[in-house]
Amino acid sequence: MTTLTATANRTTFLRLALAADAVITGGNGLIYLTAASPVGDLLGPDAGLLRGIGVFLLVYGAAVGLLASRPNINRAATQVVIGLNIAWTLGSVAAVVTGLVEFTTIGAIWAIAQALVVGAFAELQIMGLRKAAR
Repeated sequence: MTTLTATANRTTFLRLALAADAVITGGNGLIYLTAASPVGDLLGPDAGLLRGIGVFLLVYGAAVGLLASRPNINRAATQVVIGLNIAWTLGSVAAVVTGLVEFTTIGAIWAIAQALVVGAFAELQIMGLRKAAR
């Protein structure tokens, strides 16, 4: 595995992009897990689905946070995070467009907004990898 051993200056942007992703993702996971019923009423998805997503997001957020906290950021692990963020973005849009998940209007807007944020994290992480590799 390749790790990024560049100076702290060159990895700061990537570290911040990963850390922000971890905090936002973990926060969403905590809300979905602990308030699944009212969130489900607002957004549309079943509370059981939201709890499952909440657990996934908490674990994922913790893993991304751990990656961000390492002295040397692992490039391959960062690429996995980027890939998963892109998959989440595309999956969220597909869930709205196909009707796979029954969203309320607010839920559909939330899912698309969340997809845009996750896609932005992926882009920031790609930029961070590039800066770190220079």
